[in-house]
Amino acid sequence: MRIDILTCLPELLISPFSHSIVKRAQDKGLAEIHLHQLRDKAINKHGQIDDFVFGGGAGMVLRVEPIADWIDELQAQRPYDAIIYLTPDGETLRQPLANRLSLMQNIIMLCGHYKGIDERIRQTYITHEISVGDYVLSGGELGAAVLVDAVVRLLPGVLGNEESALSDSFQDDLLAPPIYTRPAEWRGQAVPDILLSGNTPKIEEWRHEQALARTQQRRPDLLA
Repeated sequence: MRIDILTCLPELLISPFSHSIVKRAQDKGLAEIHLHQLRDKAINKHGQIDDFVFGGGAGMVLRVEPIADWIDELQAQRPYDAIIYLTPDGETLRQPLANRLSLMQNIIMLCGHYKGIDERIRQTYITHEISVGDYVLSGGELGAAVLVDAVVRLLPGVLGNEESALSDSFQDDLLAPPIYTRPAEWRGQAVPDILLSGNTPKIEEWRHEQALARTQQRRPDLLA
């Protein structure tokens, strides 16, 4: 998978992509992540990429030219399966969406900034608009980092045990059940006997029951 990210603050993304699972994916050649500075396509020598809002109002808006120039250049090099704009008014990122994106080969992610981007970019280029939650961040960079992590970890060969991703919360519309490791007893709290029994069918049954109970308690909307 190749991911190209358009941003005016690439420095914010260097660290998240230089560690842990995302770094492993890149080291294995399973994912390429390329950061592109929007100011490299600025409209003047001052590095301008934004302008005032037509009709008045507070805040600045990213201009069309720097974004369009970058997308046109990238699309001239290869086809893209998705051009994603990270925005608070987009589709909320959920596991099924991450699953679908993980099947793609080439993706562009656009990080908004200031008040956002000119609407004509959204109408002309954007195929997916995604939000990481019902709140506003200073820019789309942190949202892009979340989206990349959620997608890249699903690529075959990235995780040491590929079944691990399939048992995560939300994969079956349930929260994950409680999990334990050694020691079997700690400060008077013992691991449930069923998990020590070696009876795999009974263990899976217990885990499913626990997942249902936890989901009912914490996220009943998922069951609906």
